Amino acid sequence: MKNKLKFETRAVRDGSFRSSAGEHSESIFLTSSFMFNSAEQASKRFSGLESGMIYSRFTNPSVQMFEDRLASLEEGEACVATSSGMSAILSVCLTFLKSGDEILTTPSLFGATIQLFDNILKKFDISIKYVFLTDLKGWEHGITKKTKLIYLETPSNPLNEIADLEGIAKLAKQFKVITIVDNCLCTPVIQKPLNHGIDLVLHSATKFIDGQGRVLAGAVIGKTKLIDKIKIIVRTSGPALAPFNAWILFRSLETLSVRMNAQSESAFKIASWLEKNEQISQVFYPGLESNPQHKIAMYQQSNGGAIVSFKLRNDVSMKKNQLAWRIINRVKIFSNSGNLGDSRSIITHPYSTTHSRIKESFKKKSGVNHLILRLSIGLENADDLIADLNQALGQKEKAQ
Repeated sequence: MKNKLKFETRAVRDGSFRSSAGEHSESIFLTSSFMFNSAEQASKRFSGLESGMIYSRFTNPSVQMFEDRLASLEEGEACVATSSGMSAILSVCLTFLKSGDEILTTPSLFGATIQLFDNILKKFDISIKYVFLTDLKGWEHGITKKTKLIYLETPSNPLNEIADLEGIAKLAKQFKVITIVDNCLCTPVIQKPLNHGIDLVLHSATKFIDGQGRVLAGAVIGKTKLIDKIKIIVRTSGPALAPFNAWILFRSLETLSVRMNAQSESAFKIASWLEKNEQISQVFYPGLESNPQHKIAMYQQSNGGAIVSFKLRNDVSMKKNQLAWRIINRVKIFSNSGNLGDSRSIITHPYSTTHSRIKESFKKKSGVNHLILRLSIGLENADDLIADLNQALGQKEKAQ
């Protein structure tokens, strides 16, 4: 019966485990360790001869419920959850890379991911090669004998660039390279990279999966043979997901479809309004027909998502960052935060926050400059959000 039920039904029903008490709402297993019926059973579990709970750094019923449900929604065989999105990325790298290997990636990445690759992995003689996300030929020419992983985000953060998933997956398989896609901006509601040939899907579950900005978490989904290898690293190095956080996320998956579709609908309305605003020189939203990557985005995604970024027209009379900061300081509904995926709409200036520690030359490659603002659209009324942006931009006319 696997995957025969509709997405919304699986989001509510899959992965549930109930104790002998028969609780309707799944329990939180707040325990660091588990008891054994005998010394023989303890020995078998530690040796791997018998499956079962041992220690919450290894696994926990609350964590396992979240993993099973998310794997079902991504239509993958298995999932491993971690304490954050960044620990998920690092765990994948530790699993499949060794000294002398290479990651083929793109400058169109979240700022912390770039720092992890450039400032930490390079210390271990792991090479990082960058190609432009949307250039399929660049990906093809970038693969060498040293390339072991291809890592990308699509849509990218913060500019919503779209990668050709099937094209990249086909290239990677020719060279036996493992592909990893960060799917946190879409979630499985909007996009399922595994169905396009990608090997591993990665999430910062902190974002839309939680949906209310409460907990940190990460997850990796894919074939069991790959996930089992990652689990060994997670179990040994220790970035375990806390049972309470797992329970929050498990319940959040129940409403994921409702939230993502509502937020994406509002995002499209806001992006359409921004596109007509004279103070905006460019809107980065794949759901707009004017977007050059609209066609491939709509092939891979069910809608444009809930992230809208835009570029302000430069005002030479204002100092660097001042124009963008003025808008952030004027908004009344939008929250000023570095997070995204919340039920509350967020406005962010990536240049001076999430990408602030990245070299200027690299920012230029990624297309992130001081005139760009990122919006994470929440569950407020879209007309109220438009009115807020309208007054922050200094417009006198009423929002349409």
